[in-house]
Amino acid sequence: MIDNITNNLYSLGRFLLGLYFLLPGLAKVFLFQENLDVVTLREVPLPTISLTLVAICQIVFGLFLMLGKYIQLSAIILAVVTLLINLYIHDFWNMSGELNQDHETQNFVKNLAILAGLLVLSKKS
Repeated sequence: MIDNITNNLYSLGRFLLGLYFLLPGLAKVFLFQENLDVVTLREVPLPTISLTLVAICQIVFGLFLMLGKYIQLSAIILAVVTLLINLYIHDFWNMSGELNQDHETQNFVKNLAILAGLLVLSKKS
């Protein structure tokens, strides 16, 4: 019985992590210009290509997590994407005195927790 509960919780957690990436990936597609403005402002290299690749990764690998397919590969790729997003977009250390610094610090730390979950999920069963 406990195994059944933990399996269901694992599936739910995996699904929610996938959803966490799928929705922002779709938002990047439907609000491409707004997201491109942010990426350009943050001086991400090759902004159009980078944003497109991130959106594709978030959608495809988020769906894979939700469906329970290619879990290890998806978790590793999304972990790399999350790390890059943290370094380029949530760079609170470059916002000395800005109003958004607290918000970006919170997003950075939240993404570290997501990254930790992905690293746990990437462990081969």
